[in-house]
Amino acid sequence: MAFIRAVNVKDYLAPRYWPTWLAIALMRVVTSLPLVWLERIGSVFGMMIYYSLPSRRRIGEINLRFAFPQADVEEIQRRNKLCFRNIGIAAFEVGLSWWQDKKLLTQCEIEGLQNLEQAQSRGKGVIILTAHFTCLEIGGPVLNHHVPFMVMYKRAHNKLFDAFMRYHRGRLYRAIVDHHKPMAMIKGLKKGYAAWYAPDQDFGGKDLVFVPFFGVDATALTAPARFASISGAPVVPYFIRRLPGGAGYKLTVLPALENFPAGDAVQDARRINTVLENMIMQNPDQYLWVHKRYKRRPPGASAIYS
Repeated sequence: MAFIRAVNVKDYLAPRYWPTWLAIALMRVVTSLPLVWLERIGSVFGMMIYYSLPSRRRIGEINLRFAFPQADVEEIQRRNKLCFRNIGIAAFEVGLSWWQDKKLLTQCEIEGLQNLEQAQSRGKGVIILTAHFTCLEIGGPVLNHHVPFMVMYKRAHNKLFDAFMRYHRGRLYRAIVDHHKPMAMIKGLKKGYAAWYAPDQDFGGKDLVFVPFFGVDATALTAPARFASISGAPVVPYFIRRLPGGAGYKLTVLPALENFPAGDAVQDARRINTVLENMIMQNPDQYLWVHKRYKRRPPGASAIYS
């Protein structure tokens, strides 16, 4: 079958892979349905996750309180449920990027494409800055038809799922860059590639500073400013939203950041966070609120998620 071309089936016949095979087969079936049905099925799946993972539910509530300090308990709960519903939909949208990437070109409207083209005209690569929206897997295949694209990749724990992910990303994009090897991204930028980058999560590492994110100090990577400085690539923010009723998607490309980087690590990180916050607040219900964004705290600050 064409959809399993990504792997050598004989390598993944052990019983521990059977649930993954079932999940991938279900994903393949659902992605063949109209978008409205994919969203309905994904929404139900998301609510199953909501009720089965109370720890993640709590993280979402805490993060949402920081972003919406004036909201009451009912509003926070409503937004948290919407987040989980969109997470469930996102699980099947991964399959859209794998098996329906050409179809996505007719389902995704792009606003502000001239901003990306103008950045490309400078003769450098482009750092395409975004945040972890639940429908982020849709943006890459669409933008890849307008600019040579490379993506940073973190290996999945499940080897079978990782094999599918690597195969399809290798098929779709100009290059796949290990997130532990940032110099490979810089080399790609110097070749004129566009690099997708979302620095809104705390995955550890070095070269970090603490700057506010929705009013609370959080770790911020200095990498975006460093990549831009070394490669000369402009930083172009974009975000994507899922339109209601299975109507498709809308991808919005914003103008490149001016006078960036400024040369001050804290100032540059603060500016990146401000850009991310503004994009998130234009589509808050489809943002991934369940990540431990404030996992690490500045010296002397109390833990948030304990």
